[in-house]
Amino acid sequence: MLPNDQNAERFLNLIRESRRGRLKVYIGMSAGVGKSYRMLQEAHALRRNGIDARIGFIETHQRAETQALVVGLPAISRRRLFYKGRELDEMDVQAVINTHPELVIVDELAHTNIPGSKNEKRWQDVLDILDAGINVISAVNIQHIESLYDEVHAITGVGVTERVPDKILQMADEVVNIDLTADELIARLKEGKIYDPANVQTALTNFFQPGTILQLRELALREVASAVERKIGRTLPPGTQPKGERFLASISTNHEVARRVIRKTARLAAYYQSRWYVLYVQTPNEAPDRIRLDLQRHLINNLKLATELGAEVIQAKGNNVVNCIVDEADKRKVTTVCIGKPHFSLTQIILRTFAFNQLLNKLSESDTDLIILS
Repeated sequence: MLPNDQNAERFLNLIRESRRGRLKVYIGMSAGVGKSYRMLQEAHALRRNGIDARIGFIETHQRAETQALVVGLPAISRRRLFYKGRELDEMDVQAVINTHPELVIVDELAHTNIPGSKNEKRWQDVLDILDAGINVISAVNIQHIESLYDEVHAITGVGVTERVPDKILQMADEVVNIDLTADELIARLKEGKIYDPANVQTALTNFFQPGTILQLRELALREVASAVERKIGRTLPPGTQPKGERFLASISTNHEVARRVIRKTARLAAYYQSRWYVLYVQTPNEAPDRIRLDLQRHLINNLKLATELGAEVIQAKGNNVVNCIVDEADKRKVTTVCIGKPHFSLTQIILRTFAFNQLLNKLSESDTDLIILS
């Protein structure tokens, strides 16, 4: 291809990209975390703001909470197809394109279409809709991502047949993780909010085991972190490098929360290949002659763990923990502070809300991000 032809093709691609619809993908560790629910919530919010958002395809799985949100959202008629003696529904891609809403909800991104459809996979339908200049919000579970097949198989023992190529997430303008703890997800399952009650026990003994859920949850978080990094790379001017990340994990003598914060911050730092710190602020109530021996022992073990994972440990003393965190973050040019999710009683929440808001306000003044790790 001649240089002039290459320039013309490059410019043509830019024109196509500018006309192309935007893609947002909600990703989750499993069924039942609330992806469809969140998409419908967003569609309602967009319509309240004057955006013509419609349903191209939604799968409610007969979940009452999800079905309730379908009400009030205009839906584009589906295609009715016969397959193996059964009448089945499929998204009508051409009807979506002909209707041409500003935005369309398309659930079950990994779905395999009925034979005879224009495209074999729903993600291919989504590409057609995007090419028509229509924005799309879709959803997928982490186990359906192509490059994760082996990891998911090792975790679950299941060979997932419906998969989405990684390029779909890589081209997405936004990838959002819908996150629940393993306990919250299992509770939803037992309450009948995910599957029919007759299938709950089978699910509990197979896929919905805490260890399996936790590993899939980590894969989902990792995938979203990759998407954020890609987005940063796309938005920076050519030749510009993203700023070097520096993480600071602030821990207390709550040893279980501290250990989780240390490990998760270590993974973040490893992902970004960045320097990181663990900060413990000793208040007068935790002076050596006043702290309980078991708390002191756990603290020492956690600081040792932080060192083993590559952190630089900082031990400070002060009456005001917030000021110490801000001072250390500023001194070391920290870009992100990581803290544990509070597990307080109502009284403690009231007493400590001011301190949390103070931390949030001070960090925002210094352009430092705050991550709350559960």
